[in-house]
Amino acid sequence: MTARRSAFLTTAMLLGFMFLYTPIALLVVFSFNQARLLTTWSGFSLRWYAALWQDQALLEAAWLSVRLAVTSASLATLLGLVAGFAMARYAAFRGRTAMALGLAAPLVMPDVLIGISLLLLFVALGWPTRGAATIVLAHVTFSLSYVAVAVRARLIDVDPSLEEAGADLGAPPATVFLRITLPLLAPALLSGWLMAFTLSLDDLVVASFVSGPGATTLPMLVFSKLKLGATPELDALASVILALCAVALAVSSHLSVAGRRPSL
Repeated sequence: MTARRSAFLTTAMLLGFMFLYTPIALLVVFSFNQARLLTTWSGFSLRWYAALWQDQALLEAAWLSVRLAVTSASLATLLGLVAGFAMARYAAFRGRTAMALGLAAPLVMPDVLIGISLLLLFVALGWPTRGAATIVLAHVTFSLSYVAVAVRARLIDVDPSLEEAGADLGAPPATVFLRITLPLLAPALLSGWLMAFTLSLDDLVVASFVSGPGATTLPMLVFSKLKLGATPELDALASVILALCAVALAVSSHLSVAGRRPSL
């Protein structure tokens, strides 16, 4: 019975992985196809990667998405640090319940609702033009919650006596925060920044509501191109993104293993 159960679980796992990764593997394979058709293999070629490099609109959209993601992730990390620190270190203050609800709402609220509400807000404020600035503000609005959650969870595990010891030794609050608290929060801040960066880079729905002329992000451009049908050029783009993610994961894994390795 145990052997049958083990074989069933192994088969189910393999089928699940095939269901998830077979389309990705086919996407990478057909990005090297000579022909434009995505159903027939006609020979190996790098022509679609060359076409991708020469697509000025796509390159500009990618560069814009990276700039917006870096900016919004940095602002979200700063604001999330303040919010998470307040929620973890101050048990009671005026407006704490409202702040907790405000931080939790973007975690469960649909992207469509966030996009519509932010669009109505910008219209009510009489925002002159919607573009890169409004996209950054929108991304900060929903991504800072993820940073705040990570910071709060990290601070709950940190022993307050470490900060109290620094204060007892005469260090001012700013020094205690910079020399003790902030280094302890570094893993949470890094993970929160990466999460905010990924959410911003991947966002399509919210950006579609709050963007304007001249602020077309990479997901928006890819979505508009897909309306005309999938092309090998988009397969090449997806393959490049997949390769970059694989390199980032490999570097992160190497640094994690090196950090756990005992020093002599």
